[in-house]
Amino acid sequence: MKLFATVIVASFVLAACSTTTTDEPAELVLLTHDSFALSEGTLDAFTVETGIKVTVLEGGDGGSLVTQAVLSKDNPTGDVLYGVDNTLLTRALDLFVPYESPALSNVDPSLVTDARVTPIDFGDVCLNYEKSAFSEVAPPAGLDDLLQPAYANMLVVENPATSSPGLAFLLATIVEYGEDGWQDYWTDLLANGTVIAPDWETAYYTNFTGGGGTGSPIVVSYASSPPAGVIFAEEPTDEALTATVTNGCFRQVEYAGILKDSEAARKLVDFMLSKDFQEDIPLNMFVFPARTDAALPTEFVDYTEIPSNPLTMDPETIDANRDRWIDEWTQIAAP
Repeated sequence: MKLFATVIVASFVLAACSTTTTDEPAELVLLTHDSFALSEGTLDAFTVETGIKVTVLEGGDGGSLVTQAVLSKDNPTGDVLYGVDNTLLTRALDLFVPYESPALSNVDPSLVTDARVTPIDFGDVCLNYEKSAFSEVAPPAGLDDLLQPAYANMLVVENPATSSPGLAFLLATIVEYGEDGWQDYWTDLLANGTVIAPDWETAYYTNFTGGGGTGSPIVVSYASSPPAGVIFAEEPTDEALTATVTNGCFRQVEYAGILKDSEAARKLVDFMLSKDFQEDIPLNMFVFPARTDAALPTEFVDYTEIPSNPLTMDPETIDANRDRWIDEWTQIAAP
């Protein structure tokens, strides 16, 4: 009888193991934004290591990505979502299954915010300027300087209602000047000839003189934009034509979260924190890896600087006020 019972128990254990194995997906869908890029073969290494294939499904820009994920909450279109940043994070947190990767021990602790998401990279939205435009006038040192007559008609910013860096810059001004002061700052900033572009591409390539555009030698962009200018220069160069103002920058952190819980999905999150994946990020997506021990490309070391004290705001405060701030900004920009 005892032997029979043992056989029965063993059968249940084997059946349970078999079911778990069968339920584990052999293929994962990584839902991400349309700026996602990796070197060829990076995700293949994950497949070789685990036997799990990864299909990348792009969902537009960061805002569209989150909106689509929320709308498909009951039937997720992906297993793992990567690319939600701290300005939109609270809209998406309820979508994710808590998971704490063992690789988090290698991540900058200041980037860790909630057990439902894993920080993968970060970038700083900063003022950028074309160096040759400031041979007679010093480049601005921070947000205050932009109100001075010397910088009239020099700045182009992105609309915070339609642009992620535009929203980050608006948040930077709210952190810097507070609830009682940011509206006045923007009133004065626009009165000083600031141009508003609908998105980053238009601001950088159409309006910013350092990006090949016309009219504005100062733009709201990223701390990683100067090395990108060197890497993609039409003629090889060892000098960046643009530079970053490290005061008044706002830090954006991008996270990954599990939409459909499985061991395979957890392995993918772990892989995204591997050194190989992390060190592949800068030259493909021009943001900085979350791991503190990931080596940076030479271009990132030589041509940019990570702001020592970037401005930040907790996601709950952003979520509670984002729509109101954008509405108030819109009234100032288009009275």
